[in-house]
Amino acid sequence: MIATAQTGKTVWETNLPLERIGRGKVRDIYAVGDDKLLIVVTDRLSAFDVVLPSPIPFKGKVLNQISAFWFSFFNSLVKHHLLTADVNQMGFSADFLKQHGDDLRGRAMLVRKTKPLLVECVVRGYLTGSGWKDYLKTGAVCGHALPKGLKQCQKLPEPIFTPSTKAMEGHDENIDFQKASAIVGPEVAKKIRDLTILLYLKGSEWAESKGILIADTKFEFGILNNEVILIDEALTPDSSRFWPKDGYEPGKDQPSFDKQIVRNYLESSGWDKKAPGPKLPEDIVSKTSAAYRDIYKRLADKELS
Repeated sequence: MIATAQTGKTVWETNLPLERIGRGKVRDIYAVGDDKLLIVVTDRLSAFDVVLPSPIPFKGKVLNQISAFWFSFFNSLVKHHLLTADVNQMGFSADFLKQHGDDLRGRAMLVRKTKPLLVECVVRGYLTGSGWKDYLKTGAVCGHALPKGLKQCQKLPEPIFTPSTKAMEGHDENIDFQKASAIVGPEVAKKIRDLTILLYLKGSEWAESKGILIADTKFEFGILNNEVILIDEALTPDSSRFWPKDGYEPGKDQPSFDKQIVRNYLESSGWDKKAPGPKLPEDIVSKTSAAYRDIYKRLADKELS
């Protein structure tokens, strides 16, 4: 029997009768045969690389379904790992679906198994977050020298690629392009840099047409048959900063559609950003859940299923 810990409309973790090969901050990952994975997106939320004890209702379904939307959107630009996000098309038996289907529908995807690259591909289009703090100190962001006099949250002259290491535990480390090249090789590093900026520009153009500014985001890539393909998630509220275009004004923090709501609360809470994380107030949980669902509706032009 599957034992799925749930609180109301949330799924904290899954224990499927499959070989579980990983449990990340948010995702539970299972092997399906030799060449496929089942990725289940839970309602866990991490901030400052710590998984918080408060699940966010509907969060996993938003992350899963918004990634599926973007994988389809980017079809002509890059190959990706998604096979299907429809549990009825994953090849599981009727008995399996009868027992576990309700826990998986809307929050699971069957994907091709790849060799993940050990670099997180961060792209920044606006001066915010840690980039703003670095700019105030050095006039640069991750080695990219920027013009003087830029304001907080101002749009950058062009998007910048600021990769980081992919830490299995603890904090990722910002690195420069040369270090990324040393990790994955110069040719692959150039490929993922160019793809990262291309996908950001195309995604940002679509999002802006829906009234949303994408301040920054991260992508992950893997190797399959000697080819670079897009994996993990794409332009979700977990991996991106989303701001409403209406009312955007540089020089101050912007309202947010993503887990920045949680980050802002934690920054003001006195928490030392070390595990264990604090329990979130109900109003922060509710606002975050609503923000996740709102961003999905705006970007995908439909309600969350």
